[in-house]
Amino acid sequence: MASDALGNPVRWQLTGGEVHDITQAPALIEGLDAEQVIADKGYDSDAFIAVIQASGAQPVIPSRKNRLAPRAYDRHTYRERHLIECLFNRLKQFRRIATRYEKLARNFLSMLNIATAYVWLA
Repeated sequence: MASDALGNPVRWQLTGGEVHDITQAPALIEGLDAEQVIADKGYDSDAFIAVIQASGAQPVIPSRKNRLAPRAYDRHTYRERHLIECLFNRLKQFRRIATRYEKLARNFLSMLNIATAYVWLA
């Protein structure tokens, strides 16, 4: 899921539970006009960093601890990552979303669309 600077959902994609988030990250930020892309250590990939920089944005992603040459990042800006975590918390307040009540992907995505619309309105 991608959010704007206020923590409102902008774009989301549904994948299987076994698929890592980094596989969908380039598609999520494609076409978005962002100055910075803030993500956690799980998104520390040279390929994803190159996609971010090619779009003209600055990556604010801390390096994983096993990286031989850690990259510098703005720690002050990284503190704003809590907005996406708060967004997920707001979405999990919807019981159907939190428990994955809907088993079919199309039904779950429909419920997610309704929940994100509510988040935008609230």
